[in-house]
Amino acid sequence: MLLIPAIDLKDGHCVRLKQGEMDNATVFSEDPVAMARHWVDAGARRLHLVDLNGAFAGKPKNEPVIKAIVAEVGDEIPVQLGGGIRDLDIIERYLDDGISYVIVGTAAVKNPGFLQDACTAFGGHIIVGLDARDGKVATDGWSKMTGHDVVDLARKYEDYGVEGIIYTDIGRDGMLSGVNVEATVKLARALRIPVIASGGIATMEDIDALCAVEEEGIEAAITGRAIYQGTLDFAAAQARADELGG
Repeated sequence: MLLIPAIDLKDGHCVRLKQGEMDNATVFSEDPVAMARHWVDAGARRLHLVDLNGAFAGKPKNEPVIKAIVAEVGDEIPVQLGGGIRDLDIIERYLDDGISYVIVGTAAVKNPGFLQDACTAFGGHIIVGLDARDGKVATDGWSKMTGHDVVDLARKYEDYGVEGIIYTDIGRDGMLSGVNVEATVKLARALRIPVIASGGIATMEDIDALCAVEEEGIEAAITGRAIYQGTLDFAAAQARADELGG
């Protein structure tokens, strides 16, 4: 099980939100590049970046910081990025900047044709982020609920050729309330492509719970607030996941 530290970018700073609310942000670092270096030095084998301003604006807003992070660590580990990615030109630009995986969220739900085109043009580099509450997908920085079922949408995207699905339970994200293992397993069982768990990871018990179901198709987990507030030691958690994964 790969543990992926999250660096959420707002106004050039590294922050964490509670349940996706922009006015409920905690700044954890004024220097996201140094934070990226910190996680790589702690043993991270992939980084997860989110352009929060971009997610709400629908276009990139933190690109200078993102490029600086990739310049710092992109030669050592893959970096995946989401937030405000709504057209093919932006995807191409980010891949040229050195991003390894581009995460399409809202645009995948609202414009499936765009996602299909992205998978055709940039095969091997597209991940879909599905954010859900009670099994229904949310869009636009989680501000709008849709009637779409998570499993149904994920299966459709699998057919398009996406690399994997990041599944976030938005009721738990940033709340340190424990990961929704049951919902994540349900999704993973329905797919052939890998699922990355996100939202609510708080302690080593959550790592144990996810590792216990890794064989269902859950290849990784994104962790944010827990590793910043210290309820989870990242290096120890990755060591534990490696041990449990054999």
